[in-house]
Amino acid sequence: MAIQQLTAFVENRRGRLVEVTRLLSDAGVDLRALSIADTQEFGILRGIVDKTDEALSALQKEGILVQLTPVVGVRLTDRPGELSRALGVLDDAGINVEYVYAFLAVTPGVADVVLRVQDNAAAENALTAAGFEIM
Repeated sequence: MAIQQLTAFVENRRGRLVEVTRLLSDAGVDLRALSIADTQEFGILRGIVDKTDEALSALQKEGILVQLTPVVGVRLTDRPGELSRALGVLDDAGINVEYVYAFLAVTPGVADVVLRVQDNAAAENALTAAGFEIM
């Protein structure tokens, strides 16, 4: 089952990231995972939150362009080569991975990873068949 990722476009200027994270905090939203990619003028903030609707509302209220994107969350054993093995399963299944970032793992010895792929259901099926746990 895909999880919902927030994707927000924010100005790449000093102080803007603190403003955005403060908006989420003030709305009672907890960030579970975060990735930021930047261009010269804008940053793309991608995140997994505990209260998607509240986050979406808080950011939209401030005029921030934000959307929801379905992504796959997979739990890996925290050891060398495990991410490569998971990515290999997807490659063998013909599934392209657009981007990856890590979750904050709360279980010792576990690494939680977010994957943006072309076909979430196919990715989940391939990973499950290979013994990976889908979040």
